[in-house]
Amino acid sequence: MDTEALQVAAFEIILNSGNARTIVHESFADMRNGDYEQAAEKLAQANDELLLAHQAQTKLLHEYANGTEIKIEIIMVHAQDHLMTSMTLREVALEMLELYKKVGD
Repeated sequence: MDTEALQVAAFEIILNSGNARTIVHESFADMRNGDYEQAAEKLAQANDELLLAHQAQTKLLHEYANGTEIKIEIIMVHAQDHLMTSMTLREVALEMLELYKKVGD
């Protein structure tokens, strides 16, 4: 895989996981305001963005598994870090939503 294709994949992962992270942060405001349904919808939207990022990652893994040489560059390390952080943040937000619901009852 050439450098340009790897960078495109990395930026796709960064873009979609960044979108997810932004949406998760928006859901926190909804939680604080007691709008749990809106928060849940935003967390579902964030998941959609994470799925897009994950698809880009999976494509790279398939290429690697099929024998394509992939030289890891720092941008890909950053992309993976971005994706994992956003995924973790969403998981925490899902738990927070349930806690907010309990306290709000």
